[in-house]
Parts: sequence; structure tokens; C-alpha cells
Amino acid sequence: MDPELRQLRCLVAVADCGTFTDAAIELGVSQAAVSRAVAALEAGLGVTLLRRTTRRVEVSPAGAMVLPRARRILGEVAELRRAVDQSRSELRLGFAWSALGRHTTGLQRGWARRHPGTRLLLVQSNTPTAGLAEGTADVAVIRRPLADARFTTEQIATEARFAAVAADDPWARRRFVRLGDFAGRTISIDRRTGTTTLDLWPENARPAQVLPSHSVDEWLTMIAAGGAVGMTAEATVAQYPRPGIVYRPVRDAGRLPVWLAWWRGEAPPLVAELVTLSRELYAAG
Repeated sequence: MDPELRQLRCLVAVADCGTFTDAAIELGVSQAAVSRAVAALEAGLGVTLLRRTTRRVEVSPAGAMVLPRARRILGEVAELRRAVDQSRSELRLGFAWSALGRHTTGLQRGWARRHPGTRLLLVQSNTPTAGLAEGTADVAVIRRPLADARFTTEQIATEARFAAVAADDPWARRRFVRLGDFAGRTISIDRRTGTTTLDLWPENARPAQVLPSHSVDEWLTMIAAGGAVGMTAEATVAQYPRPGIVYRPVRDAGRLPVWLAWWRGEAPPLVAELVTLSRELYAAG
């Protein structure tokens, strides 16, 4: 028979308290229950763990070997419970480039009002799953189709697409641009986590050159220096205003879906409420 946690707790309590009576008081159970648990543990292991005397209980050599391991097991179980309790009081929302853009502050404040017992923690992670696969996020904001069958997605909104150009670029003086304007230009694309791909253009009307970037900061720095133009989601405009960068709507580009994603079959607590609040904020404009 494998040892049970209650048996290990009784063993440790008796060893610490010195008597079965005091151990029973410590654990809030009867003395008989403590005696039965220790006896069952000894029978299961096939050794004597405690030597009973008329006044006190002594730990046997076998018990001295088992006790530290029992303490370690109970400590790991306690740590597991603490981790679960913490997960219930914190919801980690991952994002690669932008969270919900101009709705991010509204999301944080609205969440704090509706769910004061669960902190919404925003975590940036420049990976395709925005931290889900890496374990740094419980839920993630996704703006690229997530074909990985390990995850569930719920669409919460769509966003317009914007061109990003240097402040001294001729496009900066225009109210909007079109997809066809990118022909002949150099565009910066983050192929790993960005939302722009060459599939947005017909093959004969694509940008002349692609310069790779590997993070939003690298992308912004390249564009501000005039080395390239970019295209991004509406949320980036609100989340990353920067001197030297001007954003202009791309009028004929299709709107970009925005999803929340989490592990399939392991929906975090309150994820439905997070989806609802996010949709409300986008719907309110």
C-alpha cells in the first residue's frame, strides 16, 4: 500500500509533538485516528517508524530516514496548493506587440472593478503564442491565425490597419494611403509575431524589398530612421506613439481579427468574463 498524505501528516505531527495525544490536538482529530494512520503507514512500509513508551514516543532509525522525506513531500504539496491559490488570484494576459491598444487601460480598470479579487497582469512576450506555449501567460491576445490545435481562440474584435512612416516621409502629409502605394517601397516585417505578410498584396504589386525586424522596438527604430515603412494593427498606434513616427490608415486593407487564446481544455478561471469585457470595450468604440 502506498503512503497517504494523512498518514505522513500524522507521522510528522507525532514526531514533532512527542505524543499521540498532542499530535491529535495539533491536527484536530482523535488520538485513535492518529494511531491508526501511523500503524497503517508502518504496515504499508513494513518497518517500525515510532517506538512507543509510557511517557513519550521516539523515532526509530527507519523513522529517522522516512521523516525528512515525509516533510519534503508535505512541503511540495503545500507549495502546489499555494501555486494553485495564486493562479486563482492572478490572470496573466500575454501579448506580443500590443494588448488591446487604446482599450487596454479600460480593460485594466474595468477588470479591477468587476473582479477585485483577481489581478489582471499584462505580460509582453514576443512569441507567436504571446507567452501561452512558454507558460508565461494564461490567456493571450492574438492577431495572427493560430492554427495550433493545442489552443482555443475566441474572436473579440477587428481592427483597422495603419501604415507607419517616418515623420518626414511624403506619406506623413497624407490623410490615408492605399495598398497600391506600397509598391516600390521598402517595408519592415516581423515574420515571427507581426501582423503584416506579403499575401496582403497581389504578387505583381508587392513592396520592392522586405527588411526583417524582430521586435516592435526594432521595427519602430527602423521606420523612424527612414529605412523602411511598415503596416500594423490599430492597437499599435495607441500603444506605441513615438516621436519621428506618423501613422496613417490603409484605407483598402482588410480589417484585422483580434482573438483571445488559451490552452484547449484548460480554460483559466474567469476567462469568459475577460472575453465579455474585451468585446464590450471594442463595441463601445
